[in-house]
This record gives sequence, structure tokens and C-alpha cells, in this order.
Amino acid sequence: MNKSLPIALPLLIALQLCLLQAGAQDKSGSISQEALQALRQKAERAIGPLPARMPGSEKDSPDKINLGRKLFFDPILSDNQTMSCNSCHKVDQGLGGVDNLPTSPGTAGKRGNRNSPTVLNAGFHAAQFWDGRAATLEDQAKGPVLNPIEMAMPSEKVVLQRFLDHAEYPALFKKTFPGSDPSITYDHIAQAIAAFERTLITQDRFDDFLKGQDQALSTAELKGLEVFLDKGCVTCHNGPVMGGQSFQKFGLIHPYENTADLGRHDVTRKEDDQYRFKVPSLRNVALTGPYFHDGQVSSLMAVVNKMAHTQLDKKLTADEAKSLVAFLNSLSDKTRGVKTVSMNK
Repeated sequence: MNKSLPIALPLLIALQLCLLQAGAQDKSGSISQEALQALRQKAERAIGPLPARMPGSEKDSPDKINLGRKLFFDPILSDNQTMSCNSCHKVDQGLGGVDNLPTSPGTAGKRGNRNSPTVLNAGFHAAQFWDGRAATLEDQAKGPVLNPIEMAMPSEKVVLQRFLDHAEYPALFKKTFPGSDPSITYDHIAQAIAAFERTLITQDRFDDFLKGQDQALSTAELKGLEVFLDKGCVTCHNGPVMGGQSFQKFGLIHPYENTADLGRHDVTRKEDDQYRFKVPSLRNVALTGPYFHDGQVSSLMAVVNKMAHTQLDKKLTADEAKSLVAFLNSLSDKTRGVKTVSMNK
């Protein structure tokens, strides 16, 4: 009998136990198939892929979408005809539906007090604006046009007269809204813009992973997804949009520095709604900085650490924060996601 067996056997068993405990990784350091599938199922339950169509899009005709696209890019909707919807919510040039400014300047150069949220995937949200004051995309489209700081049009009547006097728009509205008299109305303008915005559904590598593509995410991104699910981020950033469905107090455990903006309280006047804001979507978050309702944080690394502290009362390790940032970068639309946020800032 081999006298070394009593020593070798425990060592072999210990080695096997270590490998089992590491279980999520194979020899190359990548996540095993079993762990990968378990992570995918966990993410599917909490998040799930973006739907192929937005609610209400079944009523959007090609003519309405095309008219809405033209309106979205046309500065005719602003008082001095210098800015369009796209000025603050840039969807061209590979941008993420924002202007990447802390707050946006209006026609006269004045700035509002809140960051312009992305218009990408906005139709999946339960309400619009940081404080949820608009229930639908149509309601949201009406607001900035008449806002004195933003597009600053003096009245709906002046808006409509511009379109009536235009060389092309009367025929386009008549074609888009046949049987309506008049065809040019403020409601129709908002309906067309909303129809175009309902086409702004993004596609990212995270959805590819959820749909079964094992190689869609890197090992670092998968680790970040695991941290995202396990640390509690998904408590608020859940559902296919990863947010957009609820209002939560910002500074839940530790107060946020900016206490001037009372958030949803401005709409409801309820004391409990002080400092509550709509949870922003994390889809395309790497493209939409600077961050938070006041646009005061510029890096995703700072964001994940601040959110862990203020909302969860947790301190992330450097590796956890780096992994989270890696995962958040995987949420960028594949047609726009050429920009990658540095993990070192």
C-alpha cells in the first residue's frame, strides 16, 4: 500500500473543494456555463430585455412618425427659431438622447435647474420628467415649447400660426391626420413628436446576453452584473428599462448635498415626496452624463460610489466599483455605444 495516500487524499479533496467553491470560473478565468446560466436567470427575473415596441406604438402610422421626426429636429418650435427638441435631447451623431450638459440652455441662454434626461426608451417610463409631472410622451412634448426658459413660445396660438404660414407643414399635417378639421392642432404636434420618440428603442449587449448570447459580456461586465444584483442596485433600477417606474428619495440614508430641489414635492405638495425623483433608467447611462437631477456628477465611478453610500449605506471595494462601471458600459446602444466611460476616474 502506498504510504503517501493518506496525505495525498486529503490534499486532493481540499483541492476539489476549492475548485467547487470557486465554481463560477473555469481554467481561463471565465465564468462557468452553470454560473452563467444562473446569473442570466437571476437578471431575467429582476430586469429582462427591452420589448420590441413601446406602449401606444400600435397607433402610430408611418406618416405620423415621419412628421414627428421632422418636428423633433425643426427649430420652428422655439421662439427665436434657434433650438429644436434635438438641441437638448440629441439623438443624432451617435449621441445618447441628451446634450451632455449639467443643465441645458434655452433660447435666451438661460438654464433650467435640472439635467435634461435622455429621450431614448422614454416611452417605457411610467411618467416623464424628473418629478413625473407629465404622464405621457405627448404631455411631455407640450411642456418645453411654452416654457419661458426653454423654447419660450408665447402661446399655442402663435405656435399654430407658424405652421399654418409654413410652405410644407399644412399638407403634411393634412396627410397625417386625414379627416381632422383643423389638421394642425397643438395636440397633433405632440402626438407626432411622441410617435417618433416611440421608435427610439435601443439595443445593447446586455440584452444580447439575456437572450442567450454567452459571449455578449466580458468577465468584468458579468462580475459587475453580479454586484449590481447582489448589492441592492436592482431594488430601484429594475424592469427592462432598469428604472423609470418609481419615485425614490435621493439621499435615502445619507443626504445628497443639493437640498434646494424638492423633487416630486413640487408636483404633489406632499411632505413625503420631498427629495423624491423618478428613478432614472440605466439603459445608455454611459452615454448620458453628467448625472443626477442636477447634473453635478460627471463620472460613473463617482456615481456608483455615491449611490452605494447615499442609498444603500454601503462602501464598495475598488474592484466592485470598477466591475459595476464595466457592466454599466454594456448598456449602451450598439449603434451609439462608441463612447466608453473610463473606469479610472
